[in-house]
Amino acid sequence: MGRIYTFVNQKGGVGKTTSAINLAAYLGRFGLRVLIIDLDPQANATSCLNIDRHIIQGGTYQVLIGASPPEAFVLYNPRLKLSILPANAELAGAEIELVSEIARESKLRSAIRSLIEKYDYILIDCPPSLGLLTLNGIVAAKDGLIIPVQCEYLALEGLGRLMDTIRRVRSALFPELTIRGVLLTMFDSRTNLSNEVVAEVKRFFPNNVFQTIIPRSVRLAEAPSFGKPIVLYAPQSSGALAYEAFTQELLQGDGVFIPTPIQQS
Repeated sequence: MGRIYTFVNQKGGVGKTTSAINLAAYLGRFGLRVLIIDLDPQANATSCLNIDRHIIQGGTYQVLIGASPPEAFVLYNPRLKLSILPANAELAGAEIELVSEIARESKLRSAIRSLIEKYDYILIDCPPSLGLLTLNGIVAAKDGLIIPVQCEYLALEGLGRLMDTIRRVRSALFPELTIRGVLLTMFDSRTNLSNEVVAEVKRFFPNNVFQTIIPRSVRLAEAPSFGKPIVLYAPQSSGALAYEAFTQELLQGDGVFIPTPIQQS
């Protein structure tokens, strides 16, 4: 049965989509079956895989409102060996349409049950908010949340609010909800601030911080504009090596044997 992790942080620009895309790409490179679910109306994960969100026929919106099963819209990238359930602008209306629905916070979890045995990993990329779409992503996180935190002062603000939301979800909807780990991103070793943020985050989450820290990287910032994950755009860059190490750390923690990477053509 596949693992489901949700990337969540209500602050934008902390590396949620970058982390989800690059983790997925390395999981695919290691020969694992992986699916990304784009739950953000901005459709950044969709765009990062060079998919035009304006021309796709459907995706997470249709799945959430129950119009179609997710299998109808999953797209497969043979070069990256990963799949994506894409998003488009229609998804912005889902929060309004779901307000009056019964079990509205669990629509995604119910919809993707049929996918769990088809993939080794399902990664859900949430929008930068704590609205109904993000709640659906949190409730669907069968195996835990991955919380990217940018190594800057303002990134620390709002973590308390996120934890309050997690506690409410545990209390009312999903008692087994766990935090798989906090991923520190955009680290700049030249600044004292980055090191101070790392120390503060480790105090805030004493047992839940990944050892791998993602550095600030020009190549990581450039890759989405080319519609490629870092493993294809700049595989020897510091960002690529960090995401490969993060993938290995996650797999080791999950007790998953790490196969020989599949060479990219």
